[in-house]
This record gives sequence, C-alpha cells and structure tokens, in this order.
Amino acid sequence: MKSMLFLILPAALLASPAAQAEDSATLQLYNEYCSVCHGDNGDGQSHARLGLVPPPRDFTSPQSAVELNRPRIIRAIRDGIPGTAMTGWKSRLDDTQIEALAELIATRFMLPSTASSATEGSQIYAAYCSVCHGDSGKGALWATAGLSPRPADFTSQEFRSTQTRDHMIQSVSYGRPETAMTGWKKRLTDEQIATVVDYVIEAFMPGFGDQAEAAGNTHKHSDGHNHTHADPDTDLAVYMKLPLENGLRGDAVRGEPLYQDNCATCHGEEGDGRGPRAYFINPKPRNFLHTASRASLNRPTLYRLIGKGKLRTEMPAWEKVFDAQQIADVGEYVFTTFIQP
Repeated sequence: MKSMLFLILPAALLASPAAQAEDSATLQLYNEYCSVCHGDNGDGQSHARLGLVPPPRDFTSPQSAVELNRPRIIRAIRDGIPGTAMTGWKSRLDDTQIEALAELIATRFMLPSTASSATEGSQIYAAYCSVCHGDSGKGALWATAGLSPRPADFTSQEFRSTQTRDHMIQSVSYGRPETAMTGWKKRLTDEQIATVVDYVIEAFMPGFGDQAEAAGNTHKHSDGHNHTHADPDTDLAVYMKLPLENGLRGDAVRGEPLYQDNCATCHGEEGDGRGPRAYFINPKPRNFLHTASRASLNRPTLYRLIGKGKLRTEMPAWEKVFDAQQIADVGEYVFTTFIQP
C-alpha cells in the first residue's frame, strides 16, 4: 500500500532538492528579467504593455503555441528582437540560464501545441488575423488604439448577438467596407476561410451556436451544416440574378435622377460611399463598389434595404417617401451602375 501511494505522488514532490532549487532559481530569473514586460503569468498583462509598441509577447496565446519553439525562444532571449523592446540578455545571462528560461516559458506558460501539431484554423488565425484581432480575439493593443473603427472584439456579447457564421465568412472573404478589414478570398481558399471562422467561433465565442439556434433563424445548407442569417445581404448563397417579386421591374433611367437627388449626398455620385454628408456619418454609408457589396447586394436585397432602411445607421426607410416602382427604379440604377456595371 505504501508503494502504491508513493507512485501517485505528484512529480514535483519526487524531484530532488537540487532540481527544486534549480527550478526556483530559474523562476527567480524570469521574475527578475522577464515578468516586468511579459507578466507574472506569461500572458503579457504587465504595466509595461501600455507603453510598448508592439506589446510584449503573450506566451499563453494560440499564436505563441503555433510560432514558438525552444530554439526560437532561446534565440530571442539571447539576441533580442529588432524593432521591439525585447533586448538581448547574452551579456547578463550565460547559455545555461538562457536555456533554462526557455524551458520554463515553454513548459509553464505555453499551450501544448506547436506549428506542426496546431489545428489548421489556429495557424491561419495566427498568420492572417491575430495582428489586428489579437491573440485573445479582443483586438490587438496597437489596432484598438490606432484603427477607426476598431477591429471586432470576438469575445463581446455585442459581436456575438449581431453575427452569423455566414456573415463572418462573408467578412473574411470580401472584407468590410470603410474599415481596415480586407478581403482574403484571393489569398485563402473557401475551405480555409470557413476553417478559420469556425476556429474563431470555437476559441473566442462560447455558446455562439446555441444562441443562434435559440434565435429561431437557422436553416440547413447543402453542406449539411446549420447556418443562421440576420440579413439576406450577408448570405453567401445570394443569387445575383434573382428578380424582384410579383413581376416588379426597375428602370435604371428613371432611377438615376432619384438616386442623384436623394442618395448621392451620402453614397456618392460614383456609389463609393463618399458623398458630401459621409464625413459626418458613422457608421459610414455603404460603398456599392466594395467587393462585399458586389458579392451580396442583388435586386431583392437592394429593394428591401432602400424601402426598409437599416437599423442603427443613417439609412432611412424610403418606402415612406417613394412608391414601390420608384424604389425598384433606384435599386435597378444602383445594381446596373455600381453592383454589376
């Protein structure tokens, strides 16, 4: 019985006094040389982070798990990293101490993952997304301070309540107008985009799927997955040749003066969202020339947006001013002039 109890004792209790003293000495080195920037827990949450650009490395993040290995950590501690506040410590620490620090960081703080074993989604996120959205999905420090509007905070309730999986795929594919979010469709395959979106949902948006089903707006696509749609203009399956209902047909010639008199002040004469009033509006008027607009705004969607307006924006409901034919005419002008010229 005594031998069985001995076998289940924690490994730390079985370590020799010399090994325990060595671990304690390494931790003391970390506290003396590293924690002032990287934090006591290796997560970069130190007072120094507020004044450093770029911020200190968060060793606990998925990005670090993908990018870092022991040789790279050793090299960074020894030689520093140009363009950052990370200085080289080779003049203060010997090779044994540097290697011990690298081992401590890798085993004490980092996730059990490497570039070879990390999921494809986490690798894509680390390579393309984390620079703006941050390792934690809350937004990188430099981006939240320097970009307007700020990058989306994937962890916020506001983001979860306004998004769908397909909307997120649309944003990654085609970007977001009037933001720093660029479209990645030319760099990533559709499968990779779906993979990184699923990674974001799983890593940063717990309960997102349950919330979507509870909203009651879920349907199944041909891929067998359930998807929700907050707005038709965010649906990747938009059929751009879909006509208006009830045989209604718009006339672009009649629609042009209506657009120029009522819409161009915000959306611009060229449809680029840069009309004379656009400077004073937030969120900015829709840019019809943007790839996201051209990929999703078909005739029925334009008719709905023009007629009903858009909540939480300056876009009014024109059905209170125009009749159905006039709305169709304006939509036809926008569609044939800007969306599919």
